[in-house]
Amino acid sequence: MIRTVRGAARLEGTVTLPGDKSISQRAILLNSIASGNAHVSNLCHGDDRASILSCMGGLGISITAHLNCAQTGAEECFLVQGQGPDGLTEPDTVLNAGNSGTATRLVAGLLAAQPFFSVVTGDESLRSRPMDRIITPLSEMGAHILGRVDNSLAPLAIRGGNLSGISFDQPIASAQVKSSVLIAGIHATGETTVVQPAESRDHTERMMRAMGADITIAGPRISVRRSTLSAMDVAVPGDISGAAFWLVAACVHPDARLTIRNVGINPTRAGVLDALRSMGANIQIKNVREIGDEPVADIVAESSQLHGTEIAGDAVPRAIDELPALALAASLASGTTTIRDAEELRIKESDRIMATVAGLSSLGADIEERPGGMTIRGVDRLKGASCDSAGDHRIAMTMAVAGLIATGETTIAGAEAADVSYPGFWRTLNSLTSQ
Repeated sequence: MIRTVRGAARLEGTVTLPGDKSISQRAILLNSIASGNAHVSNLCHGDDRASILSCMGGLGISITAHLNCAQTGAEECFLVQGQGPDGLTEPDTVLNAGNSGTATRLVAGLLAAQPFFSVVTGDESLRSRPMDRIITPLSEMGAHILGRVDNSLAPLAIRGGNLSGISFDQPIASAQVKSSVLIAGIHATGETTVVQPAESRDHTERMMRAMGADITIAGPRISVRRSTLSAMDVAVPGDISGAAFWLVAACVHPDARLTIRNVGINPTRAGVLDALRSMGANIQIKNVREIGDEPVADIVAESSQLHGTEIAGDAVPRAIDELPALALAASLASGTTTIRDAEELRIKESDRIMATVAGLSSLGADIEERPGGMTIRGVDRLKGASCDSAGDHRIAMTMAVAGLIATGETTIAGAEAADVSYPGFWRTLNSLTSQ
């Protein structure tokens, strides 16, 4: 699908985001293996939601949707009937995680502990992404896992059970890998410890702790022991990764004021806020509160005079999904911005370094590809042109926001990729523009 975006005279309005997909998937998976029933409201939309629901349904979990839920007061919620730590059933077909690396890796951690055979796969993009980073620690714990291409790619054939705890020093900061090992760890004998090289999103640890897991968090070390979780209702906050596009749009547009409601501001995910503030962004955080074990707030962003910055080191894992949008912000900031230590971007749904550079360059940005990032020198304006999403939802949305700022028209091939994480994106974009 090709979408055309025209430069907007003004951006103004209020945004309500889809539920955070990282929290959504964890809420479904962990409640599936908990004791009791749970209601999960504001679940993420799009393909990632379908992926986790399909995988857990294939393992025998009953998950039903309810409109105008009397229990939660939400317009939609999902009732998850937890089966406890030993209640999953062997799937009679291959589990398909679609395009979701989170679903694949978290479900693999769960399957590693199950005393049956299972296979998990995904779409073409997912089948090219590295799985050896979970195969290695899960195999060390006692699972038998076989993948393609030197045991490194999905589909993954898994025969699990009888796991023993390990101490695992992560070579690369990754919340998906950490979570996979911790989920296996609550089924293993002894203690399982993950040591992170840098802080990554901590939704799994927070939710496990709130559900009664025997978990200890000491800086970069997270340790879990065999635990039975108690079901917990979860009201999923708005996805800060989705908010990033509107934050950048407001900050780089010369006449903009956007309010984004009910955004999750977990400090391990708020790197986009820190990066924009370091660039001089006019951002206000209001109405801070806690829902469940997650901090939530409303964010107001306005037109700003941005300047260059550096995003590197420990800041990268906290903003990894938002780096394409931040590259757009840097393209219209004064001075030079450097993004380093972001090699992980090359193995997402696309090579996001290459795709970001190609897309923004086509609109006139002064941006250079580096092995682990980008160097961006700000320009006065972008000019509408044709570009491609590379089949990646974050690239599609980055280029759409670029089109709002650019002069003339911007056409985006593969625009439907945005539906993976944000099916209402184009409708929201249209509602905020004043042509």
